[in-house]
Amino acid sequence: MKDPILDELHRTRERLLEESGGSLTALVARLERDQVKSGRELRDARRTKHCIEVADQPFPDGGSTPATR
Repeated sequence: MKDPILDELHRTRERLLEESGGSLTALVARLERDQVKSGRELRDARRTKHCIEVADQPFPDGGSTPATR
């Protein structure tokens, strides 16, 4: 079953990752800069940073990182 909202979210995620060179770390750094410029508060930055560190690690079998899939 197709969900147009989820499809749009996936396309947006892929576009943002592509604009950041495929790196989740670079994407989050960009989003953090944008967040600082906006003046809005990020609630739990520790979790975000942990998730990024985990997501940018290659799989044990030598495959690509989850962020580039």
